Amino acid sequence: MTERNWAGNLAYGARRFARPESVDELAELVAATAHDGTRMRALGSRHSFNRIADTEGLAIETGGLPALVELDEGARTVRVSAGLRYGELAEALERDGWALANLASLPHISVGGAVATGTHGSGDALGSLAAAVAALELVTADGSLRVLRRGDPDFDGAVVALGALGVVTALELDVEPTYEVAQSVFERLPLDAVLADLDAVTGLAASTSLFTTWRDPDVIDQLWLKRRADAAASDAVPAALAAMGASASTVKRHPLPDFSAEHCTEQLGMPGPWFERLPHFKLAFTPSNGDELQSEFLVPRARAAEALRVVRSLATSIAPLLQVCEIRTVAADELWLSAAYGRETVGIHFTWLPDQPAVEALLPTLQAALAPLEARPHWGKLFDVAEAAERMPQLYPRWHDFAGLRASLDPEGVFRNELLERLGL
Repeated sequence: MTERNWAGNLAYGARRFARPESVDELAELVAATAHDGTRMRALGSRHSFNRIADTEGLAIETGGLPALVELDEGARTVRVSAGLRYGELAEALERDGWALANLASLPHISVGGAVATGTHGSGDALGSLAAAVAALELVTADGSLRVLRRGDPDFDGAVVALGALGVVTALELDVEPTYEVAQSVFERLPLDAVLADLDAVTGLAASTSLFTTWRDPDVIDQLWLKRRADAAASDAVPAALAAMGASASTVKRHPLPDFSAEHCTEQLGMPGPWFERLPHFKLAFTPSNGDELQSEFLVPRARAAEALRVVRSLATSIAPLLQVCEIRTVAADELWLSAAYGRETVGIHFTWLPDQPAVEALLPTLQAALAPLEARPHWGKLFDVAEAAERMPQLYPRWHDFAGLRASLDPEGVFRNELLERLGL
C-alpha cells in the first residue's frame, strides 16, 4: 500500500520505511544507512502538506521510539519523546498538575515534527511551540547522540531545523503549573476594525484567532478568544467587541462554515483545562475538515494590516478555493529558521479545498503579492518553492549560518532531500 501523509495529497517517495523501537536501534540504523550513502528523513505524525519530510531513500518513523514524559519540577521542564503527540503529552502533564504555555490548533501533531517546522498556536505574548524547547537530543549522521541545550552556541540553529541535522529523539520543554482557559466565539467583526487597531483585537485574550472565508471581504466571520480563567469573567471584552460591531455567538461554532462543532473544543465561556481549550479540535476526533490542503504566510506584526489588505484585494481569486482563513499572532524568538525569528509575527493561514493543481496555480500570485511585506512561508505547508527559494537569505538573517551548521553535522548530506536542495540547503 502506498504511504501517504495525513491529508492524503502526498505519496511518499521513500524506498523503505523503518520504525526503530529504541535510540540504540535508531543510531545503528542511521550509521549503517549513512555508510551506504543512502539518504534518510525523520517522519512524525505526517501532518506536513509538502515534501519536507520525504526522501527517495529511508523514511524513519519516530513514533516507534519509547514514549517519554519525564517531568523535572525543579527545572520546570519535561523531557518528551519526539514522536509523541501534543495531546498525549498534555494529558500526562495535566495528571501531574503541569501545563505548556501554548498549543497549536491541532493536538494530533507530533512534538518533534511541530518543533522542526516552527508550528505555532496564537497569542501576543506566546511564542511558537519551538520557543518552549529548552534542550533537544538528536542522532546525527555518524550515529552519535548529541544533546544541545538553551545557551549552547548551536542551539538556536538546531531547534527549527527542518529535519536537516539528524533525527531528533527527545526534547525538553518548558512547563508551568496547570491552569484553566475559557473560550468564547464572537461573530461578524468588521475587517476595518481589525485594520484600524489589530493590537486592540488580538490583545483581548491570551490566545486569539480570527477566521474568515473572504466571501465577504469586509468581515471577519468569527473571532475565537481563549482567556485564562482569572480573566474570563470580565464584561470589558464583550463590550469592546460590541463597540466594534461584533456579537457573541450563543451556540458552539466550527471554524469552517456549515460544519458541526461536535469535534471542536468547548466554547461559550465555560472554563476548562488548558489542553481542552487551547487547541481548536479535540484529540479524539478527526481534526479540522480532514479533506483539505493548507498554506500559511507569516509577516512582521508591524506590516500585518498591509498584508491583510493585500489578501483582501485577492479575495475573488482566493474565496473559490478556500475553506477558511485563520489569522494568529506569534511572539518573537531567536531561533534561526523560525518564522518568528527576530520579529513579532502575524500568521495568515489558508485551509484550502483539496484541489492541489488549482491551489498551486494561485500560490505564485499570492506569494508575489505578499513578498514585499517579508512574508515567510510555513515550512510544513504548501508554498511556491521556486519563488521562496530566491528570498530565503533575505527572509532569514541566519540562513547561511544554518547552512554551515547543517554541513558540519551532516557533511555528506544524507539528511537532505529534494525540497531542501531547492531551497538552497
